[in-house]
Amino acid sequence: MLPPALELRVPKPPTVATAEGNSFLAYELHVTNFARNTLTLKKVEIAAAEGERRVLLTLSDSALVRAISRPAVQLPAAERATLASGLRAVVYLWLPLDGGPPPAALQQRLTIESGSGDSLRTQSIDGPGVTVFPVASAIGPPLRGGVWFTANGPMAESGHRRALVIIGTATIAQRFAIDYVKVADDHRTFSGDQLKNESYHAYGSEALAVADGRVVAVKDSIPENVPGPASRAVPITLETVGGNHVIIDIGEGRYAFYAHLQPGSLQVKLGQLVKRGQVVGLVGNSGNSTEPHLHFHLADGTSPLGSEGIPYGYESFELIGRCATFGFGCLRGAPELRKAELPLGNRLVRFRE
Repeated sequence: MLPPALELRVPKPPTVATAEGNSFLAYELHVTNFARNTLTLKKVEIAAAEGERRVLLTLSDSALVRAISRPAVQLPAAERATLASGLRAVVYLWLPLDGGPPPAALQQRLTIESGSGDSLRTQSIDGPGVTVFPVASAIGPPLRGGVWFTANGPMAESGHRRALVIIGTATIAQRFAIDYVKVADDHRTFSGDQLKNESYHAYGSEALAVADGRVVAVKDSIPENVPGPASRAVPITLETVGGNHVIIDIGEGRYAFYAHLQPGSLQVKLGQLVKRGQVVGLVGNSGNSTEPHLHFHLADGTSPLGSEGIPYGYESFELIGRCATFGFGCLRGAPELRKAELPLGNRLVRFRE
């Protein structure tokens, strides 16, 4: 029996990330059906590729459906795993690493079904081995103080995590991005007139270089939005989506991206060398932004959206609390000092620097 005509591809091999004492891998498996007939994904297994094959994660049934996205195809959830000829599915993988050293490589095995009734056929296919990279070096904080809410932060199903963009190729620059929104003791982000940027606690905060590096991109002069879910001062394009922004090359193929800054607030220039902790600009509400906040992420290239997001860890920060969602169900406790970790989504954090 010939193997199923599926292409299995991992666009960005994963790097180990750590949060709240646990390490994990976040990456995607692209599955394209080159067969003439329709195929249905039934199970995805992720195994350590070296030595004896050790299964680390199995997705099937509803868990598999939740992990699948179908680019440009609107389907009911129950049909996401069914691939007609020529179509693609993206499986978003969030793989916990239960202590010990991470695997050096991973292998994906898919179980699929085709046909129906008496002609129903089940087959398995193994994808190529995928290298796992060790955790990246820790960086400094992008902001001072707090408390900061980590909106759209790293989670298996957050908006940033699944923000796949096609600019010549499919990439997820925001895979580990965080929107830092400053909150008061009541967990509200503003006080006073909700339609004024100056009312928001984050507005005017200093965005900081997270490491020594060189400025490789700047954008200024984009006017700010009136706060609100649909208000945009300019049409949103690839040029304006990040608003006024700065990108710093911090070495080792890592680029730090700071978005939605105030117009006229940038304190660095293209080509300038910067030191860790140096102010690069002030938090604002420009570009694709609903209220003043700092969008921060690391990626492997200079394109804000056309590059691949990579994980990072802060040398230290305080975990203050956790929220069910933006501004709701927040519980604070004694500050927990976290080192060489990435904050997860819906957390309350404070930076010491």
